[in-house]
Amino acid sequence: MGAPQTLILIAITVVVSWLAFSRPRLLDRLTLWPPAIDRKHEYDRLVTHGFVHADWMHLFFNMFTLYFFGPLAERFYANAVGPLAYPVFYLAAIVVAILPTYMRHRRDASYRSLGASGAVSAVLFTYILFNPWGMIGIMFIPCPAILFGVVYLAYSAWADARGAHGNVNHSAHFWGAAFGIVVALMVEPRLSGIFIDRLLAPLG
Repeated sequence: MGAPQTLILIAITVVVSWLAFSRPRLLDRLTLWPPAIDRKHEYDRLVTHGFVHADWMHLFFNMFTLYFFGPLAERFYANAVGPLAYPVFYLAAIVVAILPTYMRHRRDASYRSLGASGAVSAVLFTYILFNPWGMIGIMFIPCPAILFGVVYLAYSAWADARGAHGNVNHSAHFWGAAFGIVVALMVEPRLSGIFIDRLLAPLG
């Protein structure tokens, strides 16, 4: 696949998540718990929550998505910025995607969040910028990337606004996706023109 950094991120996430599954104290220490950050200054939780997951299915879907869409983002950032740009982008996406959640719940002792979904969303939307008409499998049903992206952003914003959280952090999904788009365009401003050209030529 030629994407060693993506494979390393997946390996680290799988190992840490697997260890945390059977070690409640480790899971609790790595999970985003806003009061621990606000009161104890455990700022590392803003990053570590992205390497633990609720269960194997949660882990599988995030890592499956990262495996298929991470290589493009890895090549893009390595070529445009440098060899360490992609892991820095990924770690930054974890933090930026969760910040609105942290600010909203910083006094809420009952709130917890975990998972790589915010960073994975950033990676996925980098792919969408390059391949708006590429096909993404949704429950094994092919869907144009641009259609998925629009629906994904709209639903995430709507669900977050109405407080439909449950076990899904819609805010992290939305802000991770937004971060992925903004950073890619900042790194390569010409990408906006490339995206529009490809969007207007679905059969090209």
